[in-house]
Amino acid sequence: MRLNKVIPMASVSGSLQSGNLHPLARLVDLPNSLRLSLPTRRRSDMARKRRCPRDQLGPDQTMKRMKPARKSKGEEVEVEVEEEEDKSRGRRQGWSDVRMALEELSLFKLEESKVSAMPLLAASNLLLHLLDKIGPTMLVLRLDIQRNVQRVEEVFMLDPNMNTSLIEIVKKEVGEGTSRKAGSCSKAILWLTRSIVFGLTLFQKLDKNPELKLEQVVEEAYSEVLKPCHGWISSAAYKIALKLVPERETLIRLLMGQEQDYEALKQDIKSYVSVIQPLLDEICALLRTYHLDKLKST
Repeated sequence: MRLNKVIPMASVSGSLQSGNLHPLARLVDLPNSLRLSLPTRRRSDMARKRRCPRDQLGPDQTMKRMKPARKSKGEEVEVEVEEEEDKSRGRRQGWSDVRMALEELSLFKLEESKVSAMPLLAASNLLLHLLDKIGPTMLVLRLDIQRNVQRVEEVFMLDPNMNTSLIEIVKKEVGEGTSRKAGSCSKAILWLTRSIVFGLTLFQKLDKNPELKLEQVVEEAYSEVLKPCHGWISSAAYKIALKLVPERETLIRLLMGQEQDYEALKQDIKSYVSVIQPLLDEICALLRTYHLDKLKST
């Protein structure tokens, strides 16, 4: 049975343009050309079907098709950040460990917060990395530094807003009467500072005494910085460790970046010392103020 009702073409045309098929259009005998153009499939499917092969397009058309969709402002920012990170990683590939640590310290405004916990932890991590380069012979010192780093991190995480300042941490423990007790954060700060001074002294002696073996350089730095603060147990452990340090050339080669020479490494060390020294001076002054600078280990 045929339907005799006439549907205005404007109605059908409007349905086609809007993408919604008129409910009666399916029952009407339409010309084949018009019936084929009905949106019986999703527009995306129809667009995909109408695409020409790439080799049939001109160069301008091909470029237009391959051109990515316009990004939102947020997406553009993310892309820029990723590109900057890629450039930064590529720039750092040939850097020495000292230069990497120097860049990390540059993120902190040391002149505004000379006794912040964050740069102290960053400097301590460089020292841990240095001891890893030397090898297991410095395991005693490494474990001691790692314990103290964890202690400062734990206290910092209890109240990041308050405990970002080493002054506030020490003042609080002094007020509570816990600053001199084993496991206190004040003692952790004291020993981290001493350990960093030991590392800097080691760096400087490597530069000033090129004729000395690494064992001699380490022994001099230890005797100058840490030995006066150690009891006989700690001193005995270090005497054993000193006999097992690697060759001087081995350590220098490990410290240098892939694209560095020894002169560049020495310059990195000098720059690092100039940046970290004000922080160490402030911490030492803080410890002297509360009479914590003379504490010794067993």
